[in-house]
Order: sequence, then structure tokens, then C-alpha cells
Amino acid sequence: MTSQTVNATGPGDEVPAAPSEATPATGRRGHPWLTLITVAVGVMMVALDGTIVAIANPAIGKDLHASWAQLQWITNAYFLALAVSLITAGKLGDRFGHRQTFLIGVTGFAAASGAIGLSDSIAMVVTFRVFQGLFGALLMPAALGLLRATFPAEKLNMAIGIWGMVIGASTAGGPILGGVLVEHVNWQSVFFVNVPVGLLALFLGLLILLDHRAENAPRSFDVPGIALLSGAMFCLVWALIKAPTWGWGDGRTWLFIVASVVGFALFSFWETKVKEPLVPLGLFRSVPLSAGVVLMVLMAIAFMGGLFFVTFYLQNVHGMSPIGAGLHLLPLTGMMIVGSPLAGALITRLGPRIPLAGGMAATAIAMYGMSTLQTDTGSAVMSLWFALLGLGLAPVMVGATEVIVGNAPMELSGVAGGLQQAAMQIGGSLGTAVLGAVMASKVDNDLAGNWADAGLPKLTPAQLDQAAEAVQQGVAPVAKGTPEPIAAKIADVAHDTFVSGMSLASLVAAGVAAVAVLVALLTKRGENAEAGAGVGHI
Repeated sequence: MTSQTVNATGPGDEVPAAPSEATPATGRRGHPWLTLITVAVGVMMVALDGTIVAIANPAIGKDLHASWAQLQWITNAYFLALAVSLITAGKLGDRFGHRQTFLIGVTGFAAASGAIGLSDSIAMVVTFRVFQGLFGALLMPAALGLLRATFPAEKLNMAIGIWGMVIGASTAGGPILGGVLVEHVNWQSVFFVNVPVGLLALFLGLLILLDHRAENAPRSFDVPGIALLSGAMFCLVWALIKAPTWGWGDGRTWLFIVASVVGFALFSFWETKVKEPLVPLGLFRSVPLSAGVVLMVLMAIAFMGGLFFVTFYLQNVHGMSPIGAGLHLLPLTGMMIVGSPLAGALITRLGPRIPLAGGMAATAIAMYGMSTLQTDTGSAVMSLWFALLGLGLAPVMVGATEVIVGNAPMELSGVAGGLQQAAMQIGGSLGTAVLGAVMASKVDNDLAGNWADAGLPKLTPAQLDQAAEAVQQGVAPVAKGTPEPIAAKIADVAHDTFVSGMSLASLVAAGVAAVAVLVALLTKRGENAEAGAGVGHI
């Protein structure tokens, strides 16, 4: 699939993209590196928010009396809103200009963050997390579209590498910043911190960003396609999230699964009939592009799903403070920061296939190592597995954009950017849901037997359900006034049962990462990776 772009000379003057055709910047407005800094501030805010909340979940649950399922929705609502709307948001950028959508996105994201900090109920937190996701979806593909249009071809890969490093470092750095804020301020500060960051991104955007739009940008909007795709993805994730409560054999679970399959089928059919489809299905004739999308989903399932449990393990099983838990994740963060530029250089030299396959292999080994963690595992062993996980994830974060966007036509840069980010976000939501179901099932199966084996007083079915909900968060269900010897036994049972559930979830994540190794072997450098920006200024 050969890409063409349009310069500013007028309609119809289509020419092949070349390095010399990138429109030069005049002063600060439209300057490539200043543009990169500007969009990095906005992207950092969204990526950080995907994981910073994980470290705050225990504090949120205690303050707002939230259940395990409600805490999951704090994460799921954000990822689901992002995943459902990212592709549509990318199309909005292609249609109306990436500068406008970016500025609206950062403004709305900061406002929604402030509203969460002012919330006094879990329902309000979840509601505004949805708005965070929707506005975050506007700025993520818009940022990538601005980079594609601003950088000359010979420096575009470097910019994409830095883009991946910012996402990776922000994603991994979330728990550390979250730990500092939760311990020394409060959980609300985790969200309030986005307000000044968003204002800075808005100020820089108004000052620096220059709108770029191709002459052959889409002129219509595929509203039925948006509805079908959004509905299909929502039904799928909703079924996976509710399955632990309803049961996998329940008719309601399968009703939503079937609805999602029908929705995807209708969407695919509609896209072949509409003049300007939301997602041209011809994109997926590219095996590397399709493999890149699948790879992002699998990587996010393993990473985001696994990270959800680690914060509870560190805080509730090992008794660490939030900042202590964040510091214990420093090897993960550090290896992603160090590994990302190294991975970028390696991918530029060798192509993405070997680094991506090697990265997912390291991720699989790290997740297997995390399945061996026990209640008394020392910091050195934990740090080893966390560091290996960061080293494995770095090339995937950096290389995914090149694989997906580089194999798409230039005029679909927004849609391709939305597709890449949607794959990561839907994978994160699926990871939390699926691995959460694995954890819940293991705890439900083991808790009663472990409780009886410890010689503890028998629980009623209702008491056992309440205890299981606490144990799923690594919390010992000790009632007030319980004698110390009995409380110690309950804590041992709760922590052992939690760790057994986390171990099984980690093994599942390791299996997902192993499958991703095979998928990575299907990737290659994009046909359009060297295409220049060459689009007109609006």
C-alpha cells in the first residue's frame, strides 16, 4: 500500500512523500521539537493516569467504602472509555484538524481530573473517570498526528521513539508518583496534579502547535460505524467484567458476548458499503499492521492486568506504605526509561521483529517469575522480576507505533494512531477484567478450605462472600475485638489465599505474553515509516 500526501500548492497536486517535502517551521509555531515537547506533556498526563490510580486504589477503597468490583471500575471505566472512543477521536482529528482536538482533549481531561478530586462518592469518581477517558481519547491520536505532520521524514522515527519512551516512562512511573502523593498528601491529589499539567499543555499548545491537514482529509463522518464499533467493544468488555459476578455459564454473560460478535460483524459489513468508512478494512490486509494491533492488546493484558494486583500485594500483604510500594516498583520504571531509547536505536537498526519478540519473551519470563512470589519474598527477588518486566516492555512500547502507523497510509494517520492506542487501552481493560476473574475464582475456590484447615471458626455463606471480597484485595477480614492469635491466623490465611490467586493470574499473563512472542514474529518495519509530513498548514 503506497502512501501519498498533499502539499500546500492546491487541491489535486498529489506527490509522493519525501524527506524534503516536510513543511519547514517558521519560529516557534510549528517547530518540530517544540511540538514534541508540547504533545509529550499532554500524552504524559493520560499515560500516567492509566497506572497512577492503581497505587491509590487501597486508599480510595477505604475512604469511600468501595468494594472490590467498584475499585475495578475506577480502572475499567477509564480504559473502556478510552478504548471505545480512540478510533473515533482519531477520525475527528483527521477531519477537523489535530491541533483543535488536542487542545479540547487536554482541557477536558484536566477539568475531569479536578472533578474527581472533588468527588465524595465512588459513583462520582467512576463517572468522571469516564469523562477522563473520553477527553484523553481526543488528545492521544491527535498528538501522534501532529508529530507525523511536523517532523521531516529523516527525524520522524526518532520522534516516535521519544513518544514511546514518554508513554512507557509515564505508565511505569505512575505508581511511584502515586505513592508519594497518597502518602504525603491524599488520594485526591493523584487527580488534582493533572490540573496544572493540563493548563501547561494548553498554554504550550496555543503558543506552539500549528494545525496540519491533508487536502484529501475525510469530508464526512461515519456515524453508524461509530455506533456499531463502540457498541460492539462495550458489549465485549462488559461481558468480561460482569462474568465473575454473573457466572460464565449465565445467559446474560453470553447475551453480551453474542451481541459484541454481531456488532463487530455488522460494523465490518457496513464499512464495506459506506463511502468514507470509520476504519477502512483494507488496513488489515497488512499482516504486520494486524499483528501490531494484536500484539498491543496482548502486551497490555499481561502488563496492566498484572500491575493491578502487584500494588495490593505490596501494600496489603507486605504492609508497605504507598510510597514504599512505589519505590519497590522503581526497577520496573527505571528499566523502561533506560530501555526505551536503547530499544528505539535497536529497532531502527534491526527492524521491529527481533526486539519485539525478545521483549515479549522477557515479559513472559518476568510474569512467570512474579507467579513464584510468596508472602515472605524479599525485595531483591521482587526487584529482579520487576526490572525484567520493564526491560521486556520497553521495545514493545517504542516499536508498536512504527509497526501500526508505519504500515498505514499517511492520510489515515489519526485513525491508525487511534487504532494503536485503542489496542493498548482495550487490552488494559481486558487484562484487569480477565485476570480479575481468574483471581476471584481462585480465591473463591480456596478460601473456605484454607479457612477450615487453619482451624478458624466456620463462616456462614454470607460471611464467606464478604471475607472473599476482602481477600481479593489482600486484606485480612479481621473483626474488631478478635483475639490476637486468631487475628494472626486470619491474616495468614488471607495473605496465602491472595498470593495463590495472584500467582495463577500471573501465570495466565505469562501465557498471554508467550503467545505475543509468536505474534511479534509477524511484524516488520512499516512501508510508510520513512514518509515525510508534506501536508499543508491550515
